[in-house]
Amino acid sequence: MKGVMRFKRNGKLSPRYTGPYKVIRRVGQVTYEVDLPRELAALHPVFHVSMLHKCLVDPTQVIPIEGMKLSEHLSYAEVLVAILDRKVRKLRTKDVASVKVLWRRKNIEEATWEVEADIRDKYPHLFQ
Repeated sequence: MKGVMRFKRNGKLSPRYTGPYKVIRRVGQVTYEVDLPRELAALHPVFHVSMLHKCLVDPTQVIPIEGMKLSEHLSYAEVLVAILDRKVRKLRTKDVASVKVLWRRKNIEEATWEVEADIRDKYPHLFQ
């Protein structure tokens, strides 16, 4: 299902789909009822076909719901695992330090560059 969970304000880190879930029945010409787990009981179980995606068996692309603490807005806080690299980008008037961050439940290829000051505020123990 597309767009169910959000990662704070960074849309680029949002998982595109979650699941797989079993389709129970066809409700209309373009709507389907999906068997959702109890953790997603706040969602209406009927979805338009454009929000569904055929499940291709690739376990690296599936984010498990078990063990994930969802807020009331169906979002979750991602946990930083390691800092992989550091670089300083020179702008016209200042230098901006960035760190390459590996997140939990993500592959190394999915590591993101974040502003070092923001990461230092949230995770000061990693910089001591």
